[in-house]
Amino acid sequence: MITYREATLIDAEPISKLHSLSWQQNYRGIWRDDFLEGPVLNDRRAVWHERLSKPAQNQQVIVAEEKGSILGFACIYVADDAVWGTLLDNLHVLSHQKGKGIGTQLLKSAARWSYTKDPTAGFYLWVLTQNTSAQAFYQSLGAVNQEVKSHENPGGGISDAYRYVWTDIKTLL
Repeated sequence: MITYREATLIDAEPISKLHSLSWQQNYRGIWRDDFLEGPVLNDRRAVWHERLSKPAQNQQVIVAEEKGSILGFACIYVADDAVWGTLLDNLHVLSHQKGKGIGTQLLKSAARWSYTKDPTAGFYLWVLTQNTSAQAFYQSLGAVNQEVKSHENPGGGISDAYRYVWTDIKTLL
């Protein structure tokens, strides 16, 4: 049975591994290969150790777990942007677990937490323009592509990303 819970510092290593693996699988050819093949895991370790040892007041990280193994995670920052609201900064699920509703449940759990903290905030995320499967997933849950912007990639380089928005977070609850 899959359970959903708030992440703790103990989860930093498995989240780092899942995050770097997801980037390697989904961002190959978009981000620099020397980053994805090299320092990506250490980069994610530093990020997740920091996030989970000294969490921002508006941060929440939720993990999906089964038999002690993390299958996916979501990270949000409530009311991160005055216009767009809560940022869904990360949503990753192990590739062999996709299609089982884990990502949807993580997204809805994150939206519920955001709503309890600020019911007026919108909900948004950035999706790389080449990541058409993620775009389809978010669109199927009611997100609307609002704009495109260029962002600096971890490891160097620039990529374009779409801002996907839910103007009414209640559609996710």
